[in-house]
Amino acid sequence: MHVRSITNIVTGLLLSMGLTAQDSLPKSPDQLYGELFTEVQLARIFPDGKTFVDAVPKMNPDEIMMAFREAKKNPATKFSVTQFVRNYFVLPDSTTSAYRSNPQHSITAHIQDLWKVLRRQPDTAVKGSSLLPLPHPYIVPGGRFREIYYWDSYFTMLGLKESREFEIMENMIDNFAYLINTYGHIPNGNRTYYLSRSQPPFFFMMVELLATVKGDQTLLQYLPALEKEYRYWMEGASTLKKGQAFKRVISLPDEAVLNRYWDEANTPRPESYREDVETAKQSTRPKVNVYAHLRAGAASGWDFSSRWLADGKTLSTIETTNIIPVDLNSLLVGFENALARAYKVAGQDSVSMVYSAAAEKRQQAIEKYCWSREQQFYTDYNFKKQALTKQISAAGLFPFVFFSHKQGYLSVVARQAAIVVKEQLLQPGGLVTTTQTTGEQWDAPNGWAPLQWMAVRGLARSGQIGLAKEIAQRWTGLNEKVYQETGKMMEKYNVMDLSKSAGGGEYAAQDGFGWTNGVYLAMSAWLKQPL
Repeated sequence: MHVRSITNIVTGLLLSMGLTAQDSLPKSPDQLYGELFTEVQLARIFPDGKTFVDAVPKMNPDEIMMAFREAKKNPATKFSVTQFVRNYFVLPDSTTSAYRSNPQHSITAHIQDLWKVLRRQPDTAVKGSSLLPLPHPYIVPGGRFREIYYWDSYFTMLGLKESREFEIMENMIDNFAYLINTYGHIPNGNRTYYLSRSQPPFFFMMVELLATVKGDQTLLQYLPALEKEYRYWMEGASTLKKGQAFKRVISLPDEAVLNRYWDEANTPRPESYREDVETAKQSTRPKVNVYAHLRAGAASGWDFSSRWLADGKTLSTIETTNIIPVDLNSLLVGFENALARAYKVAGQDSVSMVYSAAAEKRQQAIEKYCWSREQQFYTDYNFKKQALTKQISAAGLFPFVFFSHKQGYLSVVARQAAIVVKEQLLQPGGLVTTTQTTGEQWDAPNGWAPLQWMAVRGLARSGQIGLAKEIAQRWTGLNEKVYQETGKMMEKYNVMDLSKSAGGGEYAAQDGFGWTNGVYLAMSAWLKQPL
């Protein structure tokens, strides 16, 4: 079946269900607090731009803005924006920063304790707060990340499953289904300033993980939410002409439809306002273009990386929306296959076949556009330049998690990719994120828990079990080393020099840490299994 026909059939199915998002969205802090917001963020009265946007107002935002304007124009008062904010807002604290681990506890016991520290109860709505209230308990990553995050949560759930915390796993999935039903997609996190974008679509993997505990009926329970999220990612696909792009979908010259990361806004991110303004100043392009690419980079979860940079090193050259990411599209292969499985369970074989065909077509397109014969590895594709980016990164291992095993093809390609991994990505502490050292946190020398897990899973699934085991042993060994030295589980690690901490990016290294905890427990359990 032709790829356009498959896209039209899938879109028709979704439209026939009447799946629509909420039209009006709650306002973000930059919209609510206008000139106060701008003054606070540009003056950098807090070292972290996320502090003010997470603050809770003590009264109605309109009243706060009236008080601000009156105070500013009163010549008899020496106005202090810092004092004004402290008078009218409750500033956020960091529960995990105050937490002190017990040095007598093993790393596993420490993580079990952290589930309690990172747990949040159902939220209460506060007018003017950026927090989007959730109806069920959930686990936050830790540190400055005081809310639920989309793709983080899948990797956190891996550990919750090992800890037999099944109830909160389900609570978190219910929260995500609630967000999909309320806003039409899962935001980056449950904050108003994250509503304009999503993150890597791992919701289907969360549902499948819960299904391993509760059975296949779980797929049916969450099928309406899965459908709605898929519609979000495929919005506009059926009406695209060759070479066109719309939001998250791109039609290539052969009419294959692939996806990219996208944010609906083209202004500085409220939580990184000052940083984005400064980055845009360093570019000769229109500022709105730079902001759009920065926001799309944040939607990728890889904020930021040389993957998105036109010159491979300078943030002001960012061009995220021009790039078809290999990891995102591999995830969507998995998503389409998950929908096919769910409809199979529902007894709707014809619909199941449509999604299976969509997954197969997408896999063929990824193989065509993202496999580099020269580098023997999957890379991203720049559809504006009609060329591979040639950037070797851990994202190139995502296909091995989701692609079908066609006549031994996947194992052959995996053998070729494994050589590249050993030569360019494998380091003493696990896999380095990219081969580039730019000062951005999703580049060398840093390694990240979700990328280790996906690499191990994909390589093991494709026959490279020895390499998968080596990565897992190096990564868990580094987690244990740092825990023994500091009593902490970190957001990211320096995998190249084990005597140094990870760094780079827009904020200080965070500890807690949800996805590191989850991957450590799951990877340790996997290593104990007979291979």
